[in-house]
Amino acid sequence: MLSKREMASYGLGAVGKDMVYMFSASYILYYYQDILGVSAIAMGMILMAARVFDAFNDPVMGVIVAKTRTRFGKFRPWLFVGTALNAIVLYLMFAAPPALDGGGLVAYAAVTYILWGVTYTMMDIPYWSMIPAFTQGGKERENLSTLARSCAGVGSALVTVITMQCVYFFGNGNERTGFKWFALILSVLFFVFILITCLNIKEKSTVDVDAPSIKQMFKALLQNDQAMTVVITIVLINTSVYITSNLVIYFFKYDFGGADWYNGYTLFNTFGGAIQILSMMILFPLLRKFLNTIRIFYVSFAMAIAGYLVLLVLVFTTMSNVFILFIPAFFIFAANGMLLVLTTIFLANTVDYGELKNKRRDESVIFSMQTFVVKLASGVAALVVSVCLSLSHLSQDTAVVAGEAAQAGGSLVGLRMTMTVLPIAGLLLAVFYFHKKYILTESKMEEINNTLRA
Repeated sequence: MLSKREMASYGLGAVGKDMVYMFSASYILYYYQDILGVSAIAMGMILMAARVFDAFNDPVMGVIVAKTRTRFGKFRPWLFVGTALNAIVLYLMFAAPPALDGGGLVAYAAVTYILWGVTYTMMDIPYWSMIPAFTQGGKERENLSTLARSCAGVGSALVTVITMQCVYFFGNGNERTGFKWFALILSVLFFVFILITCLNIKEKSTVDVDAPSIKQMFKALLQNDQAMTVVITIVLINTSVYITSNLVIYFFKYDFGGADWYNGYTLFNTFGGAIQILSMMILFPLLRKFLNTIRIFYVSFAMAIAGYLVLLVLVFTTMSNVFILFIPAFFIFAANGMLLVLTTIFLANTVDYGELKNKRRDESVIFSMQTFVVKLASGVAALVVSVCLSLSHLSQDTAVVAGEAAQAGGSLVGLRMTMTVLPIAGLLLAVFYFHKKYILTESKMEEINNTLRA
């Protein structure tokens, strides 16, 4: 069984990992489009192109990890090297040289963002692939997945809560300078947290299988219908959530308004982040005593859709107080927290299913899909958001106050509809698809595990 030290070290790595991921996913478009003045459409195309590149990069990284044999294991060397490189690139991405403008700035954004995606893949795949390699399956794996996702939620929530306050603090009101120094601090913390993980986590089981070729890996992925089901579901869920999370900062800056808009933005994210963490650590374990994981999955979908419907109504009313937005935030963030845990559990289950069906255990490949689809979802969401911003003309310099931007009422309607209606449609599509395709119930997994042991 895993020791408390091992579990704590693994969880700390998740905190650092998702701190930098959420920072990039939530603020890269805002940094280059709203602060540096790069075209929203240009940034959307860059983010989407990077995700297409990852479609080829992620499975290749999965193969490389699978073929790795060192005295430190197959996962930790890549986890360490990938983290060091990713931390450096993260800082460079948010430290664009002041001399650059126009095409030079677009090129700099494209190169650094693609490099960030490559190096993040380098560490993210081995991180999640380690779960089946040093857990015994069943409850132990579920507990570690819950812990890791809870800690990841802490990291992403923490960054969402403090980013704009820290940016204004370190930059003395200058957002460009503030983002540069905050990115440096996050990069250092990220490296330290993953270093602790590398030093304390060791593989407890040796997976002595021949590393497959690229052709074999793609074939194995296509043959694992349950992995593909979970992957497509994750894409739909995350795209829906990321559309809203990318637009929330624009909503507070240009719609909700006020000279100190970032204070309301911080308060909203503080509440939402706390709810997301509590849902992972308290609500999910509580519901788990009475419901199986699939039923909790459906409950989470119902909560999220209900929250978005309430938000849709509220954004077309007089919003004089940020606290009224806590009502939809509770349902959306609580649901998202549980969905993060559940999709990781479901994806880990497909490793066992794939071993039974395809006669090989492909942890790295299966979890490379998780890395890819999360980034794919952020790319699709960024493209949708960039189109929304371009059509809504919400790309004014940061000196423009919300009151001036608010004169274009039609623009704000587009913003409100994009951040509510599209996520509802995406979640409905996800739950219908999952219900139709997913078959790995708890009884089915017990049957699979018994067969594999036999």
